[in-house]
Amino acid sequence: MREILSKYLPATAVEPISEMIRFHSVHLKIVNERVTRHGDYRRMPDGSQQITINSNLNKYRFLITTVHEIAHLVAFEKYGRSIKPHGQEWKHCFRSLMLPFIRPEVFPGSLLPVIANHFRNPKASSDTDAHLSVALKSYDAENDKNYVFEIPSGSIFRIHNGKTFKKGPRKVKRFECLEIDTGRIYLFQPNAEVELLKV
Repeated sequence: MREILSKYLPATAVEPISEMIRFHSVHLKIVNERVTRHGDYRRMPDGSQQITINSNLNKYRFLITTVHEIAHLVAFEKYGRSIKPHGQEWKHCFRSLMLPFIRPEVFPGSLLPVIANHFRNPKASSDTDAHLSVALKSYDAENDKNYVFEIPSGSIFRIHNGKTFKKGPRKVKRFECLEIDTGRIYLFQPNAEVELLKV
Protein backbone atom coordinates (compact mmCIF):
# COMPACT_ATOMS: atom_id res chain seq x y z
CA MET A 1 0.00 0.00 0.00
CA ARG A 2 2.74 2.48 0.95
CA GLU A 3 4.59 1.86 -2.31
CA ILE A 4 1.45 2.61 -4.36
CA LEU A 5 0.51 5.67 -2.28
CA SER A 6 4.02 7.10 -2.63
CA LYS A 7 3.25 7.69 -6.33
CA TYR A 8 0.19 9.79 -5.51
CA LEU A 9 0.79 11.58 -2.19
CA PRO A 10 3.32 14.03 -0.73
CA ALA A 11 6.09 11.89 0.82
CA THR A 12 5.34 12.97 4.41
CA ALA A 13 1.64 11.99 4.03
CA VAL A 14 2.21 8.41 2.83
CA GLU A 15 2.69 6.82 6.27
CA PRO A 16 -0.22 8.56 8.07
CA ILE A 17 -2.63 7.94 5.16
CA SER A 18 -1.58 4.27 4.99
CA GLU A 19 -2.25 4.00 8.72
CA MET A 20 -5.63 5.77 8.37
CA ILE A 21 -6.70 3.35 5.62
CA ARG A 22 -5.57 0.33 7.66
CA PHE A 23 -7.18 1.58 10.89
CA HIS A 24 -10.56 2.11 9.23
CA SER A 25 -10.33 -1.14 7.21
CA VAL A 26 -11.14 0.69 4.01
CA HIS A 27 -10.39 -0.63 0.55
CA LEU A 28 -8.78 2.08 -1.62
CA LYS A 29 -9.22 1.88 -5.39
CA ILE A 30 -7.35 4.27 -7.68
CA VAL A 31 -9.39 4.68 -10.86
CA ASN A 32 -9.35 6.47 -14.20
CA GLU A 33 -10.49 10.09 -14.29
CA ARG A 34 -14.19 10.80 -13.77
CA VAL A 35 -15.20 14.27 -14.89
CA THR A 36 -17.93 14.76 -12.29
CA ARG A 37 -15.98 13.74 -9.18
CA HIS A 38 -12.48 13.34 -7.75
CA GLY A 39 -13.40 10.45 -5.45
CA ASP A 40 -16.22 8.68 -3.68
CA TYR A 41 -17.02 6.59 -0.62
CA ARG A 42 -19.24 3.53 -0.62
CA ARG A 43 -20.37 0.92 1.85
CA MET A 44 -20.47 -2.31 -0.14
CA PRO A 45 -23.31 -4.90 0.07
CA ASP A 46 -21.06 -7.20 2.14
CA GLY A 47 -20.50 -4.41 4.70
CA SER A 48 -16.95 -3.58 3.60
CA GLN A 49 -15.94 0.07 3.04
CA GLN A 50 -14.50 1.31 -0.25
CA ILE A 51 -13.20 4.64 -1.48
CA THR A 52 -12.21 5.39 -5.05
CA ILE A 53 -9.87 8.24 -6.01
CA ASN A 54 -9.07 9.48 -9.53
CA SER A 55 -5.55 8.60 -10.64
CA ASN A 56 -4.98 11.91 -12.46
CA LEU A 57 -5.11 14.18 -9.39
CA ASN A 58 -1.99 16.06 -8.32
CA LYS A 59 -0.59 14.86 -4.99
CA TYR A 60 -2.13 17.66 -2.90
CA ARG A 61 -5.62 17.22 -4.36
CA PHE A 62 -5.20 13.43 -4.02
CA LEU A 63 -4.45 13.86 -0.30
CA ILE A 64 -7.41 16.20 0.33
CA THR A 65 -9.76 13.92 -1.64
CA THR A 66 -8.63 10.78 0.21
CA VAL A 67 -9.20 12.40 3.60
CA HIS A 68 -12.53 13.83 2.35
CA GLU A 69 -13.77 10.31 1.52
CA ILE A 70 -12.46 8.71 4.73
CA ALA A 71 -14.28 11.49 6.62
CA HIS A 72 -17.57 10.17 5.16
CA LEU A 73 -16.86 6.74 6.61
CA VAL A 74 -15.87 8.17 10.01
CA ALA A 75 -18.91 10.48 10.15
CA PHE A 76 -21.36 7.68 9.30
CA GLU A 77 -19.78 5.35 11.88
CA LYS A 78 -19.76 8.03 14.57
CA TYR A 79 -23.14 9.71 13.96
CA GLY A 80 -25.18 7.12 12.04
CA ARG A 81 -26.31 6.82 8.44
CA SER A 82 -29.13 9.36 8.64
CA ILE A 83 -26.80 12.39 8.65
CA LYS A 84 -26.42 14.64 5.58
CA PRO A 85 -23.43 13.52 3.48
CA HIS A 86 -21.76 16.96 3.72
CA GLY A 87 -23.45 18.24 6.88
CA GLN A 88 -21.92 19.52 10.11
CA GLU A 89 -20.94 16.04 11.32
CA TRP A 90 -18.95 15.33 8.16
CA LYS A 91 -17.35 18.80 8.26
CA HIS A 92 -16.25 18.17 11.85
CA CYS A 93 -14.71 14.79 10.93
CA PHE A 94 -13.06 16.18 7.79
CA ARG A 95 -11.47 19.07 9.72
CA SER A 96 -10.23 16.75 12.50
CA LEU A 97 -8.72 14.23 10.08
CA MET A 98 -7.15 16.93 7.91
CA LEU A 99 -5.65 19.06 10.68
CA PRO A 100 -2.43 17.00 11.13
CA PHE A 101 -1.63 17.50 7.42
CA ILE A 102 -2.00 21.29 7.32
CA ARG A 103 1.69 22.03 7.85
CA PRO A 104 4.70 23.03 5.75
CA GLU A 105 6.16 19.50 5.74
CA VAL A 106 3.14 18.37 3.68
CA PHE A 107 1.89 21.36 1.66
CA PRO A 108 3.88 24.13 -0.06
CA GLY A 109 3.84 27.50 1.69
CA SER A 110 1.74 29.08 -1.08
CA LEU A 111 -1.06 26.54 -0.51
CA LEU A 112 -1.12 26.53 3.29
CA PRO A 113 -3.12 29.74 3.90
CA VAL A 114 -5.67 28.80 1.21
CA ILE A 115 -6.09 25.32 2.70
CA ALA A 116 -6.31 26.66 6.26
CA ASN A 117 -9.03 29.08 5.13
CA HIS A 118 -10.95 26.31 3.32
CA PHE A 119 -11.02 24.10 6.42
CA ARG A 120 -12.71 26.74 8.56
CA ASN A 121 -15.88 25.57 6.81
CA PRO A 122 -15.06 22.86 4.23
CA LYS A 123 -17.28 22.63 1.16
CA ALA A 124 -18.79 19.48 -0.34
CA SER A 125 -16.09 19.63 -3.05
CA SER A 126 -12.76 21.41 -3.26
CA ASP A 127 -13.96 22.58 -6.69
CA THR A 128 -16.75 24.70 -5.19
CA ASP A 129 -14.12 26.72 -3.32
CA ALA A 130 -12.79 28.75 -6.25
CA HIS A 131 -9.69 29.99 -4.36
CA LEU A 132 -8.65 26.47 -3.37
CA SER A 133 -9.47 25.03 -6.79
CA VAL A 134 -7.30 27.61 -8.60
CA ALA A 135 -4.46 27.22 -6.07
CA LEU A 136 -4.49 23.42 -6.45
CA LYS A 137 -4.65 23.62 -10.26
CA SER A 138 -1.27 25.34 -10.33
CA TYR A 139 0.21 21.94 -9.34
CA ASP A 140 -1.57 20.04 -12.14
CA ALA A 141 0.17 18.90 -15.30
CA GLU A 142 -0.12 21.43 -18.12
CA ASN A 143 -3.33 21.22 -20.15
CA ASP A 144 -5.21 23.27 -22.74
CA LYS A 145 -8.09 24.20 -20.42
CA ASN A 146 -9.05 27.63 -19.09
CA TYR A 147 -11.24 28.67 -16.20
CA VAL A 148 -14.49 30.41 -17.12
CA PHE A 149 -13.46 33.48 -15.09
CA GLU A 150 -10.25 33.82 -17.15
CA ILE A 151 -11.87 34.08 -20.58
CA PRO A 152 -13.37 37.31 -21.96
CA SER A 153 -17.12 37.91 -21.92
CA GLY A 154 -18.66 36.82 -25.24
CA SER A 155 -16.10 34.03 -25.76
CA ILE A 156 -17.24 30.68 -27.14
CA PHE A 157 -16.11 27.63 -25.18
CA ARG A 158 -16.66 23.89 -25.06
CA ILE A 159 -17.14 21.66 -21.99
CA HIS A 160 -16.19 18.01 -21.40
CA ASN A 161 -19.35 16.59 -23.05
CA GLY A 162 -18.83 18.56 -26.29
CA LYS A 163 -21.54 21.20 -25.69
CA THR A 164 -20.62 24.77 -26.63
CA PHE A 165 -21.49 27.96 -24.79
CA LYS A 166 -21.11 31.72 -25.03
CA LYS A 167 -19.89 33.39 -21.84
CA GLY A 168 -22.26 36.02 -20.45
CA PRO A 169 -22.37 38.30 -17.39
CA ARG A 170 -21.51 37.37 -13.84
CA LYS A 171 -24.52 36.93 -11.56
CA VAL A 172 -23.46 37.03 -7.90
CA LYS A 173 -20.95 34.13 -7.79
CA ARG A 174 -21.55 32.42 -11.15
CA PHE A 175 -21.49 33.29 -14.84
CA GLU A 176 -24.57 33.11 -17.05
CA CYS A 177 -23.62 31.26 -20.23
CA LEU A 178 -25.76 30.64 -23.31
CA GLU A 179 -25.76 27.12 -24.77
CA ILE A 180 -25.22 27.65 -28.50
CA ASP A 181 -27.41 24.77 -29.78
CA THR A 182 -30.46 25.28 -27.54
CA GLY A 183 -30.37 28.95 -26.51
CA ARG A 184 -30.78 27.91 -22.87
CA ILE A 185 -28.95 29.76 -20.09
CA TYR A 186 -26.73 27.83 -17.68
CA LEU A 187 -24.86 29.03 -14.61
CA PHE A 188 -21.14 28.20 -14.44
CA GLN A 189 -18.85 28.27 -11.44
CA PRO A 190 -15.98 30.76 -12.09
CA ASN A 191 -13.46 27.91 -11.79
CA ALA A 192 -15.19 25.53 -14.22
CA GLU A 193 -12.54 24.25 -16.63
CA VAL A 194 -13.41 24.75 -20.29
CA GLU A 195 -11.82 24.68 -23.73
CA LEU A 196 -11.71 28.13 -25.31
CA LEU A 197 -12.81 28.03 -28.97
CA LYS A 198 -13.22 31.66 -30.01
CA VAL A 199 -12.70 35.02 -28.32
